[in-house]
Amino acid sequence: MSSNTKLKITKKNLRQMFWRSYTTSHAWHYARQQNMSFEYSAIPFIKTLYANNKEERIKAYQRHLKFYNCAVMFHPLILGVTSGMEEARANALANGKDFNTDSIDSMKVALMGPLAGIGDSVIVGALRILATGLVAALCTQGNILGPILFFLIYNIPKLALRIWGIWDGYKYGSDIFSSNNTAKINQITSDMSTLGLMVIGAMSATLINVTTPIKFNAGKEVEVLQKMLDGIFPKLLPIAVLGICFLLLRKKVNVIVLLIGILIVGIFLGYFGILA
Repeated sequence: MSSNTKLKITKKNLRQMFWRSYTTSHAWHYARQQNMSFEYSAIPFIKTLYANNKEERIKAYQRHLKFYNCAVMFHPLILGVTSGMEEARANALANGKDFNTDSIDSMKVALMGPLAGIGDSVIVGALRILATGLVAALCTQGNILGPILFFLIYNIPKLALRIWGIWDGYKYGSDIFSSNNTAKINQITSDMSTLGLMVIGAMSATLINVTTPIKFNAGKEVEVLQKMLDGIFPKLLPIAVLGICFLLLRKKVNVIVLLIGILIVGIFLGYFGILA
C-alpha cells in the first residue's frame, strides 16, 4: 500500500458499535464473561479497517475474543478507545510501520477493572438508590409519574454516558496512539491498573464473606478464632480465598472447575464447622 494510506472508522461504524453495545449482558458465560458481546460490537470497525486484509481481520477477531468484563454503561467507552487504537494500528500496518498489539490488550485490561467498580458503585448503587428515593413517595400514592420519573432519572445519565463513551473514547484512543506517545500510554495503563487493584481489594473485602466459627479454651476463657484473626489482619480469610483462586487461575485451572471446587470445598468445610 501507499505510504499515504489513511484508514478511517466511519460515523456509521460508531453508530453501529453504539447500538451493538447494548448486547453486553445477552451473551455471557463464566469462562470469558462478556467477550462475545464485545466481539459483536467490534465487528463494524474491524471490517472497515481490515477490509482488504483477511489475515489481519481474523487476528483482530481473535484479539477481541479474550476475557472481557465491565459495567455495561462503560462498555461503549472501552469499545471506543479500542476502536481508536485499532485504527492507529491498521494505519501503521498499511504504511509499513510497526505497532505492538499488546498495547491494545493492555489498555482494555487496565480500563475494565476500575470502570467496573465505578459503574457498579456509582451508577448501579448510588444513582439507582437516589432515583428510588426521589420517586418513592409518588409510587406509594399510585402516581404514574413515579415510575416515569424513575426511568428518566436512572436512564438519562446512563444514555449520556454511553453516547459520550463511544464518541470521545474513539477520539481519545485515536489521538493518543497517532501521537505515538508511549510514555503517556504506559502511565495511563499503570495508573488504571493501580486503581483497578484498589477496587478489587475493596470489593473482595466487602463482597467475599468467609469467616470461621472455631472456638477453643484458653484456661478459663473461650477464645474465638475469628476475633483473633480480625485483630491480626481484618478480612484475612476473604483475601486468602481470593489469593488461592488467583493462583489457580494463573495455573490455567478452568473457571467452571474452580467454581465447582469452591462449592464442594465450601460445603465440606461448612459441614465440619471449619468455615461459616
